[in-house]
Amino acid sequence: MPIQKAISYLKLQSFQPTFWSIFLNPFYFIRRDLFRNIKSLAPQLSGKLIDFGCGRKPYENLFCVDQYIGIDLETTGHDHTNSKVDVFYDGKTIPFANESFDSLFFSEVLEHVFNVDEVLTEITRVLKPGARALITVPFSWNEHEVPYDFGRYTSFGVQHLLKQKGFDIIEYRKSGHYSRVVFQLSSLYFFELFKKYGRPGYIVSMIFIVPIHLAGSIISFLFPRNNSLYFNNIILAQKKRLA
Repeated sequence: MPIQKAISYLKLQSFQPTFWSIFLNPFYFIRRDLFRNIKSLAPQLSGKLIDFGCGRKPYENLFCVDQYIGIDLETTGHDHTNSKVDVFYDGKTIPFANESFDSLFFSEVLEHVFNVDEVLTEITRVLKPGARALITVPFSWNEHEVPYDFGRYTSFGVQHLLKQKGFDIIEYRKSGHYSRVVFQLSSLYFFELFKKYGRPGYIVSMIFIVPIHLAGSIISFLFPRNNSLYFNNIILAQKKRLA
């Protein structure tokens, strides 16, 4: 049981980092800032929610909704062993009727979508007028879940895209800032360098990563912030109501 608890704790730390993740999580900076933003905006969503590209539903516990339905593609760049998918999506039609959902959670998925116009049209179709959406999209990150990694979005690009699909932007945020990105990408370098060696490689990588995390935490706190380079776009949007 202690081993199982430890494994569960590490999984939680992976997406919902605490202070101790400095010593455990090679993605500490990006995941911490993303988690904090999702947590603060999650109460804005209610009713029947669709989590599009849900994977293992790492943030489900942050939402207080009537129904939480996860949908994902069967063939993706990540392993579905630990996924909690309720419904699989065939890449063309979301298997729900028009205006079925009150809320949408669409996190770290848009960069993996090649047919963006098609998918956003489908998502919009299953949302009720006035439905709220919490969307996160990376700006600064390496290629991942290859070969299913198709794009990065600037703050201007992602907002323009959503407005074209009939969404009003309620709130826009950038997670992280220049110095945090620099330190995170330095950590990522060592993680990528040693990950091919499995668990021993992870341990070796953390020897380099932990000092980077500690230094980054101090320096990014003391130095002036510049958010022209950042981790993620965080958008709270609303589907336009019928006139």
